[in-house]
Amino acid sequence: MKYIVAVIQPDRLDAVLNQLTEKEIHLVTVSNVMGRGRQKGVSEVYRSHREAGNLLKKIKLEIAVNDAFVRPAIEAIVKGAQTGHVGDGKIFVLDLKECLRIRTGETGNEAIG
Repeated sequence: MKYIVAVIQPDRLDAVLNQLTEKEIHLVTVSNVMGRGRQKGVSEVYRSHREAGNLLKKIKLEIAVNDAFVRPAIEAIVKGAQTGHVGDGKIFVLDLKECLRIRTGETGNEAIG
């Protein structure tokens, strides 16, 4: 089991979710976050608004998957998020030691779905 955390541009969310759906990955948590990467201190134009370079608006996706879905999830995120410009984002893949579905008490792979 793996826990995938991806930070992407806000305007790429729909494209990423569509790609994940095509790979039959439906269980996703989405958060609005702020952060900065290599563009630190550089303002950028986003949807015709100039954003201060200190912290830029981003979207964080969190996805728990069984091992067979790791590569498809990564491919879907990259395909949906990649524009070729600075700030496309990052993907982090972490080992997931345990998962428990509260409603049923299922654990491990069965709990992820």
